[in-house]
Amino acid sequence: MSLSFENELKAALPPHSNSGIELCQEIEKWYETHPAHLDEAYNVLKPLLIRMRAMVASDLDMGGAGCNGYVWFRTYGYKKPDPNLGRFSFLETSAIIMSWLSPYQRKTFYINRSVDFSINLEVKDEIHRFRTTVYLDNQYPAVNFRRINEKVFPLEVLGIPKPILDRMDLRYEKVGLILLTGITGSGKSTTLDSIIDMNNRNSQMHIVIIAHPIEYVHTSRMCIVRHREVGVDVNSFHEGAIQALRQDPDIIMVGEMRDPKTISIVLEITDSGHKTFTTLHTSSAIDSIHRIVAEFPPDEQERIRNRLADVLTVIISQKLVPTVDNKLVLAKEILSVDNSVQAAIRNKNIGEIYQMMIEGRKMGMMTLEQDLHRLYRTGIITNKTAMNYANNKGRMMQLLSSSV
Repeated sequence: MSLSFENELKAALPPHSNSGIELCQEIEKWYETHPAHLDEAYNVLKPLLIRMRAMVASDLDMGGAGCNGYVWFRTYGYKKPDPNLGRFSFLETSAIIMSWLSPYQRKTFYINRSVDFSINLEVKDEIHRFRTTVYLDNQYPAVNFRRINEKVFPLEVLGIPKPILDRMDLRYEKVGLILLTGITGSGKSTTLDSIIDMNNRNSQMHIVIIAHPIEYVHTSRMCIVRHREVGVDVNSFHEGAIQALRQDPDIIMVGEMRDPKTISIVLEITDSGHKTFTTLHTSSAIDSIHRIVAEFPPDEQERIRNRLADVLTVIISQKLVPTVDNKLVLAKEILSVDNSVQAAIRNKNIGEIYQMMIEGRKMGMMTLEQDLHRLYRTGIITNKTAMNYANNKGRMMQLLSSSV
C-alpha cells in the first residue's frame, strides 16, 4: 500500500520542512488545494480500522520512527506489525495521519505536540468507534487507535459479586465514590461503561459523563445520559465536575482523577450527595488510597483521609491476564468500604485493609491474589501467569502451594 501522490507532495515541500510540526503544517496547506489527495490518504487507513473487529484487535499503531514503516496491531495483549500491508515512508504516514485531523485538532496538535479525540466510522449502518491519540515520535507524527466495543458487557459476565453490584446500583445506594483502577489497557473503561449501563437500565435518573475523549456513547434509556468531552464540550475534568452540580445529576462520572484539583472536586461532589464514578492508574486498592492522599501536601493529608473515608464505598482494581489459550481474562481486586475500612483510612492503618479484603468474601471483597488463584484452579491461567501478575508475590506463592 502506498500513496499515489507521495512524489508530488515531496516536490512541493519547502526546504527544511521535512519533519516535525513544520512538515505537518505544510501538508495541511497542500491539502487545501488538493482535496482529492486528502481523501485518498484518509481512505488508506479506514478499511484497516474496520478490519480490527474481525481481527479482535484492540489497537492499531502507525507512523513515527518506532513503527519502522509498518502498521501494528495489538491482539489479545500482544502487539506486532503486519508485513502484508507493506511499509510506508515517513512522508506517507504523516500525510495519512494529518488527513484524519480536523482543523481544530490540528491546531491543538501543533501547540501541545499531542491531541486526543474519538472518531466514528459508519459502515453499512454500523458504527465503529475509536479512541485516538496523535503525537510526535522522533519528530514525525504517530497515531494510536483504540477500538471501542460496540456493546456493553453485562456486569455479571465480568464476575463482580452481587453485594458489590448492589453498592454500585443507584437503587440501593444513592451516594458514594466508586473507583475503577488499573494500568492503561486494563479494561477500566469497559467495566465503567457496564456500571453506567446497569444504572441506565434500572433507575429513572440523570447521568453526566465527563471524559477525555468520550468512548462508548450510551443511549438514554431509563436515565438521561449526558456526554461531555474535555476539550470539546468542557475545558477540563475539574470544570466539568463543578458545572455538573448545576445540571441536576444523580450520577457523575469523571473519566480520570489526574491532579489534586480534580481529586478535591470529586470528593466534594460525592460529599454533597451524589454517586460518583472515576478512575485511577493504580494497581491495587491500597495503592489507590495511598495515591489519593499523597497527591496533597502533608498539612492537608489528614483532611483528605477523613473525607475519603467518609465518601469512598468501592474500589475495583483490575488487570487483563493472558489465558492458557492465548486470550485475555479479567482479574480483579475488590474493596467494599465498611466501618473497619473507614477507621483504617482515618487512622493511617491502610496496610490492615489487605487482610480485611481476604476476610471480606461475604461482602464481595477479594484480593487480586485470591482472584488469580481462582483463575488458576479453574484452569484458565497458569501458575506462572498468576505469579507474574500478582501484586503480593509472597501471598500468591502461599495460595499456589496450598493447591498442590
